[in-house]
Amino acid sequence: MHPMLNIAIRAARKAGNHIAKSLENVEKIESFQKGANDFVTNVDKEAESIIIDTIKASYPDHTIICEESGRLTGKDDDVQWVIDPLDGTTNFVKGFPHFSVSIAVRLKGKTEVACVYDPMLNELFTAQRGSGAQLNNARVRVKQVKDLQGAVLATGFPFKQKQHSESYFKIMSSLFVDCSDFRRTGSAALDLCYLAAGRVDGFFELGLKPWDIAAGELIAREAGAIVTDFAGSTDYMKSGNVVASSARGVKGMLKKIRENGNNALLR
Repeated sequence: MHPMLNIAIRAARKAGNHIAKSLENVEKIESFQKGANDFVTNVDKEAESIIIDTIKASYPDHTIICEESGRLTGKDDDVQWVIDPLDGTTNFVKGFPHFSVSIAVRLKGKTEVACVYDPMLNELFTAQRGSGAQLNNARVRVKQVKDLQGAVLATGFPFKQKQHSESYFKIMSSLFVDCSDFRRTGSAALDLCYLAAGRVDGFFELGLKPWDIAAGELIAREAGAIVTDFAGSTDYMKSGNVVASSARGVKGMLKKIRENGNNALLR
């Protein structure tokens, strides 16, 4: 195993265990609004501190990019740890048991290793560039679909960018004609991992941040997924708009997105 993946797993498990244990004392969970329909809790921040401390103990010079603390620039900026300490905060606050810890390591702009940990199910998704993706040490592969007929697609509503809601729902309505059903679970990192594991057949969402995507997209790609932005290119880390599935699934999804999306989404 890559030594940085080993540290990422250790950090994710420590943070995940803290998050799960905090649900035993819900009265101690404090929630704060940091933006429109965007919340953070004291547990997010505590989990992030656990992750940072675990990384710094082994790699004190690496740069760390976090959802809550922002960018912690180290001496070695070529190596960047991209962290979401609690992907699915709204679920966590509501007691909906579906959330994850997401950690990726990027070397000179390429994601090398990734892990996503679901502490409620004790499921650990991991990937190393060029070495495939795993769930609890068992290899996972994306399900190959011929088209969207019978496909179950995971998605997330643009609750932080409601100016795009009309265009988004046009896309969703068009996709619904062809696909079987949708799943909207509230953790983009887990959606991408569920795609990798064949639990859903495709995923699309707009307005995501790098820490939402970084780990899950490597896991999905190493499991055989094609990942693009809404224009069909690979700028999704920058745009935050993601489409992922097997090759034919992506082709079918992009067709509907191009036909129904507005220009702002397709740039």
